[in-house]
Order: sequence, then C-alpha cells, then structure tokens
Amino acid sequence: MQDSKEYLDKKAYFDKIITLYGRNVVIEVLQDETIEIHKLHMSNSNKTDGAVETILSLAKKRDITVTYHDKNALSRISKNAKQDQGVAIDIIANSYKNAKEIKDLKSFKLLALDGIQNPQNLGMIIRSCAGGYVDGIILPKKSSAKISPLVIKASAGTLFKLPIYYCNTLDEILKDLEDTNIYLLSSHAKSSIYDVQKSDRSIFVLGNESDGVSKEVEKLCNNSISIPMNRGVESLNVAVTASLIAFMK
Repeated sequence: MQDSKEYLDKKAYFDKIITLYGRNVVIEVLQDETIEIHKLHMSNSNKTDGAVETILSLAKKRDITVTYHDKNALSRISKNAKQDQGVAIDIIANSYKNAKEIKDLKSFKLLALDGIQNPQNLGMIIRSCAGGYVDGIILPKKSSAKISPLVIKASAGTLFKLPIYYCNTLDEILKDLEDTNIYLLSSHAKSSIYDVQKSDRSIFVLGNESDGVSKEVEKLCNNSISIPMNRGVESLNVAVTASLIAFMK
C-alpha cells in the first residue's frame, strides 16, 4: 500500500514537469525564484559564452542540478533540436493539474480547448483567463499546442497564475462531469453569450482555429451559444473569443 502511494505521489510529481528550452527562456526561468525547477540540461558541446555563463551562475546560486548530454540526447529532451540552443530546463508547474480533479470541485468556470494548435493563441488565451473571471483551462495533450517558449511569451508571464488541467482527450473528461453546464461556442447557436445564466459549474468549449469543435466533444455539450456579430463579420479569432468569455461575470 505504501509502495502504491509512493508510486502515485511520484507520478503526480513528474506529471507536473514541463520542459522548456532556449537560452533566453532558461535565463528568465532561473531568474524567477517563484518557479520550482527540477533539473537543468546542457549540451556538452556548448561554447562558454555570456549566456551559458549566466545560466550556470544562476543554477549554482539556486543549487540546481545540472546534467550534461551530447547534442542528440539533448534534442530528445527538448524535442526541438533547431531551437533549443543547447539548453533545456525541467520546471515543476504546480498550477498544472490532472483534469480528473475537476469532478470533485464544488464550483468552477472553466475554458476547455479542443484542438487549439497555435501556440500564440494558447498563450493569449492563458493571459486573458488569468486576468479575467476564469478558474482554469482544460488543455488536452492530444492535438493541442504544447507549453513552449512561444506560449510563455504570448502569455506575458501569466502561465503559472491559474490552473491548467491536463488530460489526454477532452471527451474523456467532459463525459464524467454531471450537473455541469457545458457550453459549445458556435456561430450557428440561437442563444448568445448574453443569455448565459451564472451557475455553480460551467465549462465553455472553444474549438480548433479552422475546424471548430470536434464531433465527439460537441455531443457532450448540453448548451450552444454564439457571439453576435455585426456588419457581416463571420467569426472572431479563438483568443479574442476566449477573452470575451473570460470577462463574463
């Protein structure tokens, strides 16, 4: 029993690890002492320039483990050999939570993202939700943008200010949420965002930038709402839509 608990605790810890890469990003992360760091990865082919010296100095100051790898091994860690610049860092995102926890919450207003693949859109959505009246974002691992330097830049430092609930697919989470108003954002809906009545448990589902919400997820939504448009404008960018939802009280 103890071994099982230890395994689950360890798994929960490692599920919260997000790997970032790039020298400027790593320096920014190391300078922010509110961010918990698991490990720093360096390529053993790095030349000792100003950025590398700064990274190593900051790591030493914070007593962070530094592991050296050959170039190929580092690229497998960063998953972006073209842009990692020989540096990657594992951070512990304590705001990164398992979406299965949602069903135990008594009240919430969440945004669920279905197939949002543009990292800049994801970053701007996170920023709007952090600044608005949203309790968290549900972000599937499948067919979605990953947390990356581009997402961090677009979020303007707000990435860790609100919970991000991870799951493999969105439908596996939504189907288990009873007594929850799940709103599909659709241009064809007869009701609008202005018709939404405040409730204890609500989720607003935003779809892929070009294809919208998948059929599997659409079936699990019990409400459909639109954003009224003028002058023949068909739709808004998904990040702008998220902003309007985020600031609904």
